[in-house]
Amino acid sequence: MDDGAARAMLEYHEVTKHSFDSVYRRPHHLDWDVMPRPFKVYPELEPLPLPRDFTSSPRPALAAVADPGASAAGAEALDRRLLAHLLYFTAGVLRRRTFPGGEVFFRAAACTGALHHVDLYVACADLHDLAAGLYHFGPHDFALRVLRRGDHRGILVDATGGEDAVRAAPVVIVCATTFWRNAWKYRDRAYRHVFWDGGTLLANLLAVAAAHGLPARVLHAFVDPAVDELLDLDRTREASFALVALGRGATAPPPAPPVHPLGVETLPLSSREVDYPVIRAAHLASSLTRPEEATLWRSAAPPASRELPPPSVTLPAVDPDRAASEPIETVILRRGSARTFSAEPIEAHELGTLLWCSTRGIPTDRAADGPLATPFLIVRAVRGVAPGTYAYDRTRHALVALRTGELARDAGHLALGQSLAAEAAVNVYWLADLEAVTAALGSRGYRAASLDAGIEGGKAYLAAYALGLGATGLTFFDDDVTRFFSPLAAGASVMFLVACGRRRPRGAPRR
Repeated sequence: MDDGAARAMLEYHEVTKHSFDSVYRRPHHLDWDVMPRPFKVYPELEPLPLPRDFTSSPRPALAAVADPGASAAGAEALDRRLLAHLLYFTAGVLRRRTFPGGEVFFRAAACTGALHHVDLYVACADLHDLAAGLYHFGPHDFALRVLRRGDHRGILVDATGGEDAVRAAPVVIVCATTFWRNAWKYRDRAYRHVFWDGGTLLANLLAVAAAHGLPARVLHAFVDPAVDELLDLDRTREASFALVALGRGATAPPPAPPVHPLGVETLPLSSREVDYPVIRAAHLASSLTRPEEATLWRSAAPPASRELPPPSVTLPAVDPDRAASEPIETVILRRGSARTFSAEPIEAHELGTLLWCSTRGIPTDRAADGPLATPFLIVRAVRGVAPGTYAYDRTRHALVALRTGELARDAGHLALGQSLAAEAAVNVYWLADLEAVTAALGSRGYRAASLDAGIEGGKAYLAAYALGLGATGLTFFDDDVTRFFSPLAAGASVMFLVACGRRRPRGAPRR
């Protein structure tokens, strides 16, 4: 692995940490005149409307969330209807609300600042009712637009070093981001949000695919320039960051055709954009340029897992098929970001179900596919679990007590002083030893740790709503969190935070 590139990623993480000084003494004031457009729009391309006759899957939501990778048994055939279903419940616009200043779009997955900077592209073979091609998904009008006609999956096979899951998949989803659409608010830290927001989005996609028995595999390792060129991205402003192979049993794609620039216009995002070179530098440092690098990365040995002391609290056993009966589609339609929490506690079995369902594994292209992050908790109000801090032992489904006491004020401080964290029944932080991760997996390991934590955080989000709870993602003072959970967390970095609890009824007084 390239030590220099790995060091560059650690330096990026270091310089984008939140501290009291960076947040309160050097505040960022939003320029509303250049707020970016919420969608990538190709005005010259004809839309191919997608069907909206959705039917819910029969599988309970929590079973779908917990699924570590759907089997092919009983899988539905991938056609335009099922593809539309997957896209709608992954990145679709579920509701719109108009107000005097404009329009708000409520999307299927949560996103930092509701800025939704991730776009989905579809590379497919000939399906029953959709011609082979490369398409862009437009959530604003729920339609596909063809960018390239013909089967281009071979380019993705080559870019991944011949990955079998891509070769056998009739559909490959490519996730890409436009940096400015998030950096407008979050500046240099926006590159972290690529994986936070990409992770919550992929948690939806994996759960909906699992609910329909559709095999799915997330691919971290691919040749970045080849995929960006296929999508015709402006590499100074946009980047692909993950592939998802959907389905099995497709005919192997033909040899990759030559790829030429499309020259297709997109609507400007803003009258002007602010450039953040540190984002481009971080992406370049973690990019792969040859298929052999992707193959080598996938076979790398994993970092050593963090040793946990003996557990203190064994959580109740979980049966996700019985814990909640609603389908995943109903949960996603109900999901939102909680704005207040009730003082009422949650139950130990609810906490256990949320943790268990979010940590059963992610179907990825890493040969040794173990977890890269450890969940740490601040418990305020969970019946049967004393208030305090804990680490979650996913192997034993148990909590390791670190210290006890009422820590709501600390929880609020760590989350940049936000009252939501102080009110939540539990705050779940994912921490990763980035030195160990990048030593084992190189600079690409930073992306993998970030995206995996985002996916598990997204699964926790869905699990909370399946249980009738509320959840919201929050940001944090990086080093303060590490110190707070030390000595066990010493040397680890925070990758993701979700606050969960009972939602406060409308009109009820705040705690």
